[in-house]
Amino acid sequence: MRRTPAGTRFTPRLRAAFVALLIAGTSGTTIAATPAGATSSGHTGGHTSGLSKDTTQFKGVNWADPRDNFADDEVVLSGLSTSDTYAQTYTKASRVISAFRANLGANTVRLPINPYTVNGRYWKSYRGVIDAASDKGFKVILSYWEGTGPRKDGFIDDTATYWPMWNTVVKAYKSDKRVYFEPMNEPHGYTDTEWADIAAKWLDTYRQVPRNRVFVSGAGYNDHVTTVCADPRLKGTYLSLHHYGFWKDYATYDQWVADLKVRIGDCANRTVADEFGSPMTTGFDYNKPTPDNNFINYLQAVTDTFRELKMGSVYWPGLRTDDTYSLQTLTGTPARPWLTTTNQSGADRLAWSWGRGKPVQP
Repeated sequence: MRRTPAGTRFTPRLRAAFVALLIAGTSGTTIAATPAGATSSGHTGGHTSGLSKDTTQFKGVNWADPRDNFADDEVVLSGLSTSDTYAQTYTKASRVISAFRANLGANTVRLPINPYTVNGRYWKSYRGVIDAASDKGFKVILSYWEGTGPRKDGFIDDTATYWPMWNTVVKAYKSDKRVYFEPMNEPHGYTDTEWADIAAKWLDTYRQVPRNRVFVSGAGYNDHVTTVCADPRLKGTYLSLHHYGFWKDYATYDQWVADLKVRIGDCANRTVADEFGSPMTTGFDYNKPTPDNNFINYLQAVTDTFRELKMGSVYWPGLRTDDTYSLQTLTGTPARPWLTTTNQSGADRLAWSWGRGKPVQP
């Protein structure tokens, strides 16, 4: 989640050089070079097909580090600790995942990764979260987050650690059909074309991963999927969209619907909104029309639209300590956590977007 756009630190010439290095360098992974704009080859039919007719099977939430997942060290999800063993992590995660299902009806969780988490000692424990979610029957979306401070610029921080990270993750989970891979969260440092080149290179590098288990982020802040949708090199992948009410000071319900639909274009059948959210701890009632409230207009509009377009969605965040948008909060003991819902009307709108519940009542 990004609340304010960050400026880029590279000039166009340096940025182009950086992208070229990224595409060429894979830290030990051997790949054939693919010129920008060329169509990647070598994928079997099973890797370019297999998408379902819509994305309604993804009914999920994000589970986040209290720091918003942008970190220059391990990402530590709310309620967990780097001192937890694999077994402790697995036990805690099993309870949190069960609570997401019991309280919200979720079947998907989106989790952050970064090189500090995967390439270091914490990976053994962190795998307990992924394994617990998969064992509970959840779909798991693993997304790369960049660092913070000067590194929070929409670029991959370091290709020398990025590719080994994905080598490890893909090797561990390529055979688990419940695990999905998202090469980068909010790649706003790149132009649309540069980002498509990188996504195509990821697909070419990890040909053993079926394309219907890859989420290609929309360009910018994941804020539109139209360009990645149109790129034939990315055929057969899911697309991830982010959409937030704080992007406007005020808009009507109809204006929010229009804003969302233009970002999706005709690509709804491949698109999952894997971040969207609204304040949940401020007492807003999302079950009543309140035309003068921007956030109520927004959440009602987007959840109605997701349902109309038969799009899956992954709320930001299902759980993040001290986040006013968090739809769940930790209860119980640290060793045996459980969750409670912070705003039932928000949970009702989420359920509506997933095909259950009731519409907003006038």
